[in-house]
Amino acid sequence: MKGTSWVATILLFVAIAVLYVLHFTGKNGGKGTNGEEGEATEQQDVRIAYIKADSLILNYDLSQVLHDEFTKKQEAFTSEYGSKRSAFEREATEFQQKLQRGGFLTEQRAIQERDRLVNKEQEIARLDQELSAKLAELQQVNNQQLIDSLISYLKIYNADQKFDYILNASEVLVGPETANITGEVLKLMNARYQAAQAKP
Repeated sequence: MKGTSWVATILLFVAIAVLYVLHFTGKNGGKGTNGEEGEATEQQDVRIAYIKADSLILNYDLSQVLHDEFTKKQEAFTSEYGSKRSAFEREATEFQQKLQRGGFLTEQRAIQERDRLVNKEQEIARLDQELSAKLAELQQVNNQQLIDSLISYLKIYNADQKFDYILNASEVLVGPETANITGEVLKLMNARYQAAQAKP
């Protein structure tokens, strides 16, 4: 019985020695008991940059072109809707005046004209919704094109720069201005866009 107790004591001693060695010479060895120095070293190795995406997109040449095209379409749609709305309002005024002075031969004829104007007003309302939907869709397509262009270029840019992260500045609360690459990326993106436009 004593032999078994002696073996158990030796095994316990060995186990404590192994735990001691693992604790002081393991992954945290030379870096403090909590591994704080190791974490600091890892953080220093991470390369982070940020861009002010809203400012970049606002000043991107492609953005200006898309904005001008959108404005032209918006003006054309507004003009189309406005002319049809004005024509309807003239007809509605004329109908009201004719009705007041008894200009319709029969009540049936007045009802027909009223129904025609109601249908025309509904068509104009549908046109308004249709044109607004087209403009909203065009705006969404333009926004997506700009975002795709930015992301695509950042991947090309980062192939050389090797940043671990490129963040949007709207998500950065505090950061050094040296990590702000907005101006550089904007200049390069505009140069690339102008070069593409210059090709025949």
